Amino acid sequence: MSRRIQEHKLFEIYQEARGRRIFTKSIHPGRPHFEERIVRDKNDEYREFDPQRSKLAAMIMKGCTNIGIRKNDLVLYLGSSHGYTPSFVSDIVGEEGLIFGVDPAPRVMRDFVFLAQKRKNLIPVLADANHPEEYIERVCQADIVYQDIAQKNQMDIFIRNCNIFLKKGGYGLFAIKARSIDVKRNPNDIFVEIRKHLDRIFTVIDYKTLDPLEKDHCMIIVKK
Repeated sequence: MSRRIQEHKLFEIYQEARGRRIFTKSIHPGRPHFEERIVRDKNDEYREFDPQRSKLAAMIMKGCTNIGIRKNDLVLYLGSSHGYTPSFVSDIVGEEGLIFGVDPAPRVMRDFVFLAQKRKNLIPVLADANHPEEYIERVCQADIVYQDIAQKNQMDIFIRNCNIFLKKGGYGLFAIKARSIDVKRNPNDIFVEIRKHLDRIFTVIDYKTLDPLEKDHCMIIVKK
């Protein structure tokens, strides 16, 4: 392996020797999907995972010790958008893993469909995460529920989907956007309130604010 790239403490994550950049090993070598930096070592290709473009990458750079995602996992990704973060989750779970990407916007889902044509472990689902009954027949029980949705009721959406789809012992990763909930309240007050609520339903295993990488955001990781 290149001296510049070494294994991170998290599964399927890599880093530069100084730890300032993180990468995933691409399951679809070739040209980048999102103009990300590429580092090659022999037959392997590593894609830079930008913490200013992804809450998951920001969570890792803030020192998370367990993101819960493993090779071969089945992931329900709520708010998949154009597919930036899902493409890196695709690398993490590998070719035997599977990611169901749910988004209600046809325009961004079109981009996700094009990405899924290259990455066969991505499954596009055009649906509203507010209404899991719309896709309950299309999505399997999941090892991971990941949510990145900018809506006022984002906590309710997360809980409802975890109750329906998340396996016992599975992990839920919840990227909270405070300004989408209440622009007038202190974001930290919102984060603490949600954390306490989730801790009554699941087991909270990690909680980090993502400033300055993602302003007014935090991520909470729970275990069912």
